[in-house]
Amino acid sequence: MDHSGHGMNMDLPPFTLGRGLEFSADPFFLVGCLAALALYGYGVVRLRNRGDGWPVNRIAFFVVGVLSIALVMCTALNDYGMVMFSVHMVQHMVISMVSPILLLLGAPVTLALRALPVAGRDRTGPRELLLKLLHSRYMKIITHPVFTIPLFIASLYGLYFTPLFDFLMGSKPGHIAMMVHFLAVGLVFFWPIMGVDPGPHRPGYVMRMLELFAGMPFHAFFGIALMMASQPMVKAYENPPASLGVDALSDQSVAGGIAWAFSEIPSVLVLIALVFQWYRSEQRTAKRSDRAADRDGDQELKAYNAYLASLQARGQ
Repeated sequence: MDHSGHGMNMDLPPFTLGRGLEFSADPFFLVGCLAALALYGYGVVRLRNRGDGWPVNRIAFFVVGVLSIALVMCTALNDYGMVMFSVHMVQHMVISMVSPILLLLGAPVTLALRALPVAGRDRTGPRELLLKLLHSRYMKIITHPVFTIPLFIASLYGLYFTPLFDFLMGSKPGHIAMMVHFLAVGLVFFWPIMGVDPGPHRPGYVMRMLELFAGMPFHAFFGIALMMASQPMVKAYENPPASLGVDALSDQSVAGGIAWAFSEIPSVLVLIALVFQWYRSEQRTAKRSDRAADRDGDQELKAYNAYLASLQARGQ
């Protein structure tokens, strides 16, 4: 299959999962996925060569995250996504809500900071540039919920319900830019909430949960709006090729159902990850308190007991 005409006039047979999963790589995403895996693997090898470990579960999360991008962008799903709204919505939801979560759990920034060499005095190398970016005002802005939540919402309503979507679908560079945008929005939205990597905006766990659920209702409403519409709402998909044997309105309803479902499933996964991170954080805090108590003979507890004794003596 090719992307001539960006899929709009492609004579594709009716969609089946088998046909959708046939290899049909977009060169941009194929190169990007291979480069991401190579760089991550290089970082892990560097750490292990100097005797440092790197958790296997982080490797697994990152690899599966990259493969999830390849699944929707380097198979015929990408071809069918140009002419079927429902398949496109699967691409959108995976690359904006599943792939970012998996990539962030792989902690690629932390790996880079540990693997990159420290530059000499008064010199700036890749590691120093990365640290400078992490602590920059720009990064503080784009990871703050005042920015990420409206961006997350606008990527749905401001894209699909305006002519911008049709404009981007009209060219291959536009389509690639849209998919890269979906991935980037997912990364900056989920990074402050459940990312393992250090970041400029990292609120408490309760606030992170509130940030997570602040954007999800808008996601659900978007899906419901598509499901309940009485006419095609996106021009790019209002006349699917006859060879597909699909009705545009029915396909749009399926797309809405997919968008609605994906507002629930990733939320549960992120919530589980958050609770687990919270538990681990409390465990580490308790261990630090125990070690401090061992070092100072539990002076804090003795002081508290003395305080209680003084209150009791005062009351007699």
